[in-house]
Amino acid sequence: MSGKWKRKALLTAGIIILVLGLLIQGTARKNGKEKSTGGRIMEGLAEAAMERALADSCLLPFFLEQGQGTLEDDSPAGKAVEEMFPLYTYTFHEVQEGEDEDQKNIDEENLDYGEGALHIDSDLIARMQQENDGYQENMDQAEISEENDQENTDKEEDTDTGSQGESQQDDGMDGEKAFEPAAFPAYSYDWSEKWDYEKLVSNFYAIDGTTGLDSSYVGLDQLLYQDMAITRSPEGPDILIYHTHSLEDFADSVPGDPSTTIVGAGERLTEILQDTYGFSVMHDMGGYDVEARDEAYNKSLPAIEQILAENPTIQVVIDLHRDEMKEGKKLVMELDGRPTARFMLFNGMSYLRNKGKIAYLENPYLQENLAFSFQMQVAANEYYPGLARKIYLKAYRYNLHLCPKSLLVELGAQTNTVEEIMNACDPLAHIISIVLNGQM
Repeated sequence: MSGKWKRKALLTAGIIILVLGLLIQGTARKNGKEKSTGGRIMEGLAEAAMERALADSCLLPFFLEQGQGTLEDDSPAGKAVEEMFPLYTYTFHEVQEGEDEDQKNIDEENLDYGEGALHIDSDLIARMQQENDGYQENMDQAEISEENDQENTDKEEDTDTGSQGESQQDDGMDGEKAFEPAAFPAYSYDWSEKWDYEKLVSNFYAIDGTTGLDSSYVGLDQLLYQDMAITRSPEGPDILIYHTHSLEDFADSVPGDPSTTIVGAGERLTEILQDTYGFSVMHDMGGYDVEARDEAYNKSLPAIEQILAENPTIQVVIDLHRDEMKEGKKLVMELDGRPTARFMLFNGMSYLRNKGKIAYLENPYLQENLAFSFQMQVAANEYYPGLARKIYLKAYRYNLHLCPKSLLVELGAQTNTVEEIMNACDPLAHIISIVLNGQM
């Protein structure tokens, strides 16, 4: 409903309330002659109701006209409107599946594991920090080199033959290196220990300031011991991969070439899951953020619902993204000699810290969603320590209610190279296969 029609509806409601108030007031005055005390009470209530109606019918349209006030507005004005117009929040509020998950209400450092992490030794953390510290220096050197080569593309060959030879040698080495899935865990959690709420949260979750994680969802029975294995169907796809934000690209993406964006990463992940692990995968390349990024979740919802209706064999839905980092920070580590982007799993909680459950964003599969991401996180931490950041929890639903095994993945960030992103698809596919084959 447009702002214009909202204002008309609210003004109409105000007029109706005023008319009813006048009728009540007239009745109150008539009755007041017979029962003075009761009449005065009724008349007073009627006058108060009319005053409130006048205030409501004038204030709320003005408030809406300014483009302010949503169900999640924490401003003083937003809270005042919600208190004064409880029906507005449900009648006129535009349902919001998810806000931009890149906009975080949490310190970025809290998304990463520190030195106290059980599965990561201090040497690995130091190496990852060293790689990140050298990122900006390498970018600066690359820019200088690009400027020097603008006038003559053969200049590098003439002036720095040794460097070129080294580059060719590295490329040859990279071409020879194929990803080898880890045969055994590099680390194993001891699940016989006491894993209470605090221990599970501190070891696996980063909770955004907008939301919370109820203890009823947290426990080994709810998270680790749910069977996530799927039975593969010969009749259709088992897994759907799509991109709410299809325009997300990387440090060296080629403008106009979707194969170098997150869509290209989705195609690579699809190929590995099919060719290496035998899953049947559908890759949807719909551009739901082309017109407006803020509306992407609402726009993708009916499209994905239609895909699921037309393909009832789909048991797993993966929304593949890349994160947004401040410049100078890079999510990368060396894995088997290959620069590999790190990733983060994500859950929408349909829960606002200051208001509780978001009633219009019910998710009957929230517990299954949490179990799926938790087992993915455990597999990542055990087989590829340091590759995954903590599971990030945010307030909205993010279309994760469409399937019990729904997953949102933030694969690297805009500061990563396309090579690093494509390399990360190999261990990510292996982790997915571990969970879906019931090997946890």
